[in-house]
Amino acid sequence: MQTHFSLAALADPDMARSEKILRACVHCGFCTATCPTFLLTGDELDSPRGRIYLIKEMLENERPADARTTRHVDRCLSCLSCMTTCPSNVHYMHLVDHARAHIERTYARPLSERFLRGALAFVLARPRVFRLALRGASLARPFARALPGGLRGLVAMAPKRLPAPSWVDGAQAFPSQGVRKMRVALLNGCAQTVLDTRINEATIRLLTRHGVEVVVARGAGCCGALAHHLGKMKESRAFAARNIEAWSREIEAGGLDAVVINTSGCGVSVKDYGFMFQDDAKLARKAAHISAIARDVSEILAALDFAPTGTAPALRVAYHAACSLQHGQRITQEPLALLKAAGFAAMAVPEGHICCGSAGTYNLLQPEMAEQLRARKVGNIESLAPDVIAAGNLGCMIQIGGGTNIPVAHLVELLDWASGGPRPEALAR
Repeated sequence: MQTHFSLAALADPDMARSEKILRACVHCGFCTATCPTFLLTGDELDSPRGRIYLIKEMLENERPADARTTRHVDRCLSCLSCMTTCPSNVHYMHLVDHARAHIERTYARPLSERFLRGALAFVLARPRVFRLALRGASLARPFARALPGGLRGLVAMAPKRLPAPSWVDGAQAFPSQGVRKMRVALLNGCAQTVLDTRINEATIRLLTRHGVEVVVARGAGCCGALAHHLGKMKESRAFAARNIEAWSREIEAGGLDAVVINTSGCGVSVKDYGFMFQDDAKLARKAAHISAIARDVSEILAALDFAPTGTAPALRVAYHAACSLQHGQRITQEPLALLKAAGFAAMAVPEGHICCGSAGTYNLLQPEMAEQLRARKVGNIESLAPDVIAAGNLGCMIQIGGGTNIPVAHLVELLDWASGGPRPEALAR
């Protein structure tokens, strides 16, 4: 793609990187075939190629974002299916991230939108605040119809019962069972520690059982992805910097073989810390190292001698590949292979490259399109008649679970069960 950026604009490192991304696009349109929003609307501007044109025009002319550009960029799920499809290796993720930051700085959204987006960025990333908000949402459920759309969706999605804070959340170390093969730090996250404490607990049991010492580092928390996808780069970088420093202290104290993530959306963010801080003289080296050792939990388990005990029944498992895992991290084989090794009859979901509509806060900010994508995903899953659905991302689990009666469990819960752990609560119910 030909570009005409001014020399003054290209002096900005972010603008220079975006210009390089734009030049890589050859307008082939392969991305339109796998873009979920284009499949729903048929609007070229709801495809990656269309959004690239809008972003190019906005950045190249150094103008504030307008309502049209904002609307179509907001509709992007950041599922990154286009990056898997693109034959020219256009790094759409970094381009749309830059566009979102520009929109956040230059576009005056309606007050209700600003409030909702600000509230989501602040509340979801802080477990104590989020827990209080969900309790308030439960009280507000009878009045949900009177609330604005985004808040109405948040209230509707609030669980009726919140688990108590978990014993694994505080800063501590969990020793390996038997000979130690590895020492890792676990990102226990933010929203996940409130909504589903079983995932981190199962992860720690599973890893320690297989010879891994697991550390929850003091000071680590939200990965920054929630704020990042809302264009709030200052907040995102602050969360990321805290994690980088926390894990760097662990590296200095006892060494780390990996930073393990069991929420694939967070994994994309942590693996991108090196890019985020490449211009930061203080953190660039540390950030690059953290990104280099960041691993999804399925990558770690695939590298270990996973040892199922045969205690779990051979259930039919529909494996939902989260976009952030298959497109963002390019991890496609490990989860299915692990489920099969555990003795489950694991099946890939038809049309599995299409997003379920969760996408962080997307199902709250774009509920109509998210609902259409969920219905499409659930239809494909139910066509397999599975006993249980497995996924590696909490957001997907909540989104899909809201549209079907089939139980949904995290990958690690099933693998933990198959290697001596408790039966997943979703199946117990």
